[in-house]
Amino acid sequence: MAGLRLATWHCHQRLEKRLDVKARFASLGAYRAHLEQMWGFCAGLERDLTPAAFGGGLEDYESRRKLPLLSSDLIALGFSPDALGSMALCPGLPARADPAAAFGCAYVLEGATLGGRTLLPLVESRLGLGPTHGAAFLASYGDRVIPMWQSFGAALDAWCSVPARMASATQAAVATFDALGQWLCGRDA
Repeated sequence: MAGLRLATWHCHQRLEKRLDVKARFASLGAYRAHLEQMWGFCAGLERDLTPAAFGGGLEDYESRRKLPLLSSDLIALGFSPDALGSMALCPGLPARADPAAAFGCAYVLEGATLGGRTLLPLVESRLGLGPTHGAAFLASYGDRVIPMWQSFGAALDAWCSVPARMASATQAAVATFDALGQWLCGRDA
């Protein structure tokens, strides 16, 4: 995991600099638009990420899916469940050709749980939302964020312990960061 963190650091920093969090969470409408974008990204990415995609290396993947949390938030903010199915999906998502690539893609989504911990207080204070109403995605695993991150890291380290697998995971993680940046911020991300 340390190697993947180092290899993707520049991608993470670039996305963080381009993502105007203050603007995205300044109003309920802006926050809802952000959640719509995240839903479109996760729906496309999670479509092919199943427990089998990880080659048996991430048994608890179903409990890690972000789409149910985003769906819950959007419904709490006024979306009808039927409207979710017609939302735009992110194009140009990276291929998940092997389990190591699946780990690389999931690394980006799992990392978002750490970021959610820092953003949740902002949404709570500015918008009056919380884990049970409109901010489930940011709250993700609640008080289990660190143990879930650690168990993901252990699974990633076990699966990607050989250089070829780490290279595949790194390539997929970089491509996932790039796709997320383009989807959220436009081509300059």
